Amino acid sequence: MFRPIEDYGVIGDLHTVALVSKTGSIDWMCLPRFDSGACFANLIGGEKRGHWRISPRSGESSTSRKYVKDTLVLETYFESASGSFKVIDFMPPRLENPCLIRVVEGISGVSQVESELEVRFDYGQTVPWVKRFSDGLNMIAGPHALSLESSVNLKGRDMETFADFVIEEGERVSFTLTYHGSLEPPPRALDASISLENTVEFWQNWVLQCRDNFSEYHDVVTRSLITLKALTYAPTGGIVAAPTTSLPEQMGGSRNWDYRYCWLRDATFTLYALMVDGYAEEARRWRDWLLRAAAGDPEQLQIMYGVAGERLIPEFELSWLRGYEDSKPVRIGNAASEQFQLDVYGELMDAFYQFRRSGIPSFNDAWDLETKVVEFVEQNWSQPDEGIWEIRGPRRDFTYSKVMAWVALDRAVRVTERFGFDGPTERWKVVRDEIRKEVLTRGYNEEIGAFTQYFGSTSLDASTLLLPLVGFIRADDPKMISTVKAIDERLSRDGLLRRYSDEEDHVDGLDGEEGVFLACSFWMVDNLALSGRKDEAKERLDYLLTLGNDLGLYSEEYDVHSKRMLGNFPQAFTHVGIINTVRNVLSSQSPAKHRAE
Repeated sequence: MFRPIEDYGVIGDLHTVALVSKTGSIDWMCLPRFDSGACFANLIGGEKRGHWRISPRSGESSTSRKYVKDTLVLETYFESASGSFKVIDFMPPRLENPCLIRVVEGISGVSQVESELEVRFDYGQTVPWVKRFSDGLNMIAGPHALSLESSVNLKGRDMETFADFVIEEGERVSFTLTYHGSLEPPPRALDASISLENTVEFWQNWVLQCRDNFSEYHDVVTRSLITLKALTYAPTGGIVAAPTTSLPEQMGGSRNWDYRYCWLRDATFTLYALMVDGYAEEARRWRDWLLRAAAGDPEQLQIMYGVAGERLIPEFELSWLRGYEDSKPVRIGNAASEQFQLDVYGELMDAFYQFRRSGIPSFNDAWDLETKVVEFVEQNWSQPDEGIWEIRGPRRDFTYSKVMAWVALDRAVRVTERFGFDGPTERWKVVRDEIRKEVLTRGYNEEIGAFTQYFGSTSLDASTLLLPLVGFIRADDPKMISTVKAIDERLSRDGLLRRYSDEEDHVDGLDGEEGVFLACSFWMVDNLALSGRKDEAKERLDYLLTLGNDLGLYSEEYDVHSKRMLGNFPQAFTHVGIINTVRNVLSSQSPAKHRAE
């Protein structure tokens, strides 16, 4: 049985995350890092592919849940006629041996509780060898091992591990599941109570670094900031787009992708949101990750990398998994890593420019890399590419890609003029102006009154809403105003936006359709706010913020017909949109205006 994506909450330790359902079942967790094999894969494989459920043993019960304020500690409450209890789920941030702790605490009366643990390594395929040791169980498969320790008796049955116990008001029972290499002895389990206190303190102290309380939007923005932090791989500073794979963009369809990698584009949007809000350390670590990952020939720059900067991300399918609600195939890896996407060069140059503006020290070798990137853009900006949406059809002269080529040249010019770095500034200005002229003449269609998806097209694309957000054109320019109007009329579904229209041909090279794209819907709000339509922008923002789940988490897309989330979850791109759009609506000095200066 598959649960709606909205049913899940997220806990994490800055190495990986686990998805916890409303019913107390952990149905997705990859260890020891985001892109490792899953040991709980019921989320995309159905039953018997790995999960860990803690819930009432029998009888009817009502449930509710919440995060401990300003943390990633999740509390799930169960209440029945005989009593009530809560399950506290968290993963202590630590340098090694990722650890999942579940604490069951009695609230009232007497409750009968059951723990059902089914570990299946290698994305639900491999049953581990389980053996007892002095303080618990050790589960081994190949190079991987999990040790489980608990204050209650653990029993094996049908290749699973169970615990049945009674809990009364004020009592606590804890379970600690720790990852380690199979050649290593099981590490000593952490003290659950002390770890809980330390984890709460870690997250609440991190939130206190934020520069703004965001007025009425404090809670939703804080949750988005915490989510972005949770999607950061602490050992390297890499930021993943989402912690899941193959959650479908269309139920029953094949638009299923692996998002557990670091997209340069998504990461630059993410770090900008963090940087503006005062999180300079995260920006510094991502800058260092970027320098390591992008080192070498700019022709070999990839649009995405592994969390440690790995370049090889081969895509393949897992035939033994049925897919979320029978949406096959389940894909691991991502072939888009081999695509040519011109816009990432602009994102990279803008990121380094913003680093310097924010006072984050730069390295001389960073500028050496940047100048090589700009030289590559000078020579290749006129080439077609696969674009921001990673089409699997023919390459095109995508308008947004050309605009970001302009951004690459523009930021290089600004670095030389504002910070005194050496470079052929006048030559770069000539190329920058040439690109701008091309976009304004070939990327704008006078007949339909809008910037189009690609040169010579009549199709619309929500990515053109980013033009004012990167400083290419003012939001109140007549060309932009008419573009916004056209996009709102042709791409809107119940006030939400699809990514693009496809009237002329099947440009993305894929079958089926997808839901509305939440990040695009936030970009529309940005444009309304920046062009002076603040009341309308706020109304749309408030509507968008009703589409998350009860914990304030958002997916990539939304189905306006079934009223449910689609795509990988939680999605960094969407949470970045929340943070930046709230600022654009509330502040006269918005992130969009700041970024374009």
